[in-house]
Amino acid sequence: MIELRQWRQFVTLAEELHFGRAALRLHMTQPPLSQAIQGLERALGVALFARTRRSVVLTPAGAALLPQALRLLSAAEALPRVAQAAAAGLAGQLRLAFVSNIAYGPLPEWLRGFRQSHPDVTLQLREATLDVQLQAFDADEIDAGFVLQAPGAALPGFASWRAQNEPMVMALPEHHAQAAMPGLHLADVATEPLVIFPRQIAPSLFDAVLAAYRRQGATPQIGQEAIQMQTIVNLVSAGMGVAWVPESVTRLQRPGVVYRAVADAGLRCETRLVWREPATPVVQRFVDHVTAQQAPVQP
Repeated sequence: MIELRQWRQFVTLAEELHFGRAALRLHMTQPPLSQAIQGLERALGVALFARTRRSVVLTPAGAALLPQALRLLSAAEALPRVAQAAAAGLAGQLRLAFVSNIAYGPLPEWLRGFRQSHPDVTLQLREATLDVQLQAFDADEIDAGFVLQAPGAALPGFASWRAQNEPMVMALPEHHAQAAMPGLHLADVATEPLVIFPRQIAPSLFDAVLAAYRRQGATPQIGQEAIQMQTIVNLVSAGMGVAWVPESVTRLQRPGVVYRAVADAGLRCETRLVWREPATPVVQRFVDHVTAQQAPVQP
């Protein structure tokens, strides 16, 4: 096993090419330095220096080894700084999952700011619904995630922060009979085929949609299911039905689709950043970053 001390001795002698001056720099006497270099050469099985009574020069093997030894010592000297930065959350990796609606809202700006303020943190991003995120948390594949749910829904075992609270609006085909109306009532569309996400990807929000229909004495007619908001909007454009989407999704201007508020539905959704405690230093840095971007809201 070759120790860092021996590599420092080799580098110092290679720079000085004089045993006396190298020993002085290393705060040792010349005989132990000579023995240490001989031991290094025996361990490597090659001569690193050609010695005469008047000179010391690097052999071709020593000259080839010197840049590698310099890099090794530089990396070793950096290790404490790397460890300290990681412990402070200023270096490392953040594996972040998110639902699509937050990507239409503040997430891009948050990520841009975090990357600028934490250049040594590697961001690994993954679009995923709640059910996929829960599996990824269990498999230790993500560190934090933005999830979509009904307001106030709890996610046991997680710390969370509410990033968005927004109304749900209705997406309709642009040629729909109600599309020209500036506002709708739920009764206007209660019998329309509904394009909706499967319950397992956002159970609390799915149940909230059904409850809104029941309050109006209606039963939703589920026509199609789709996972991604973009796919849901595309199906609406194709005339497959109408859909409830977060208001932020209205930034997705798909030809053939209009978005309308439904005054009496009372449907809202929230997007929460979730993570498991205790938070890693990098996760805590990200939580602190995003929570500082807007005024705190009620948990």
